[in-house]
Amino acid sequence: MKTQLHFLLILLISTFVTAQEHEHQSSRPLSFPDIPGYKNLKTDLHIHTVFSDGYVWPNIRVMEALRDNLDAISLTEHLEYQPHLEDIPHPDRNRSYNIAMEEAKEHDLLIVHGSEITRSAPMGHNNAVFIKDANPIVQDKAEDAFAEAKKQGAFVFWNHPAWHAQAPQGNPILSDFQKERIKKNELHGIEVINSVDYAQESLALALEHNLTIMGTSDIHGLIDWDYTEKGNQRPITLVFAKERTIASMQEALFAGRTVAVYNDLMVGKAEFLVPLLKASIVIEKASYAKNTQVLELELKNVTSSDLLFQNESEYSFYDSSPVFEIKAGEIKKVAIKTLVLKDEITLKLKALGCFTAPKTQPIIEWEIKTK
Repeated sequence: MKTQLHFLLILLISTFVTAQEHEHQSSRPLSFPDIPGYKNLKTDLHIHTVFSDGYVWPNIRVMEALRDNLDAISLTEHLEYQPHLEDIPHPDRNRSYNIAMEEAKEHDLLIVHGSEITRSAPMGHNNAVFIKDANPIVQDKAEDAFAEAKKQGAFVFWNHPAWHAQAPQGNPILSDFQKERIKKNELHGIEVINSVDYAQESLALALEHNLTIMGTSDIHGLIDWDYTEKGNQRPITLVFAKERTIASMQEALFAGRTVAVYNDLMVGKAEFLVPLLKASIVIEKASYAKNTQVLELELKNVTSSDLLFQNESEYSFYDSSPVFEIKAGEIKKVAIKTLVLKDEITLKLKALGCFTAPKTQPIIEWEIKTK
């Protein structure tokens, strides 16, 4: 009997552990390589819970982030818009952050303290992250809220600037308010991807005013419902930090070392997007077909995004279109007509789903030694 009870106990513990492990696994976790000199941190810094206008408890956001293989999140509750106060009164605006920290303490996930300053146009909505205390940022005047965020050392970015509810034409309007915030070093970034929307005009503003390029989910419901079940991944910001810490991530964001990602769309400055794409494709094979001058390549996509390319090399393809896709985690075989045997070639591909400026797609080069 004791043996049976012992076996049953082991079985229950094993089942519980397996269930716990499964809880924090996704069928397609987000994955992107490091670039030379930096660690690639996968972040979502615009998230809501029931402590503002979201629909889930903060611990769910932690579990979702773990399932998606993120490195860091920020629960950026609206400071001025609190529709659930009647049911969930919370005079301490740090409550959501504290609950998330408690949930994440046994997991390898960074929780960035943040809040959203929520105003009508022209001020708009702005996230202040890496704050110390959300309560003093609740101010009557938007200018005072930004000043307090700066006092706390916050990194502040402009949320969904092309949102048609505040910009009816669907294009961001850089008002005198934003210009003054930039001048006073109180506004540091801008979302070029928010939820499922990409605005190339926001990218233009980022480049013109040296604002950090951001991509966020702005999730209110469940990630599974709003993204996964629709065949999409959550939008994120890849932050290229010197090490995997809150302080290093903060430094990287102020320095503008980011790429915004949503599905197969990648947006960032060339100095970061180009090395990311170069590291995203690994040359698994480069050898000539027997008794030919046709070079056979195997290109592996080591990211969680499907990538679309166009051949820009001096060599044409033997057996496929010059425009081709490499699915996430898969290998694409292509054959190149080099006309003569070569010890080394330069493969040049334009990344069609990626942008370093409006309508500007980068060309990536790989130096390939043949066998």
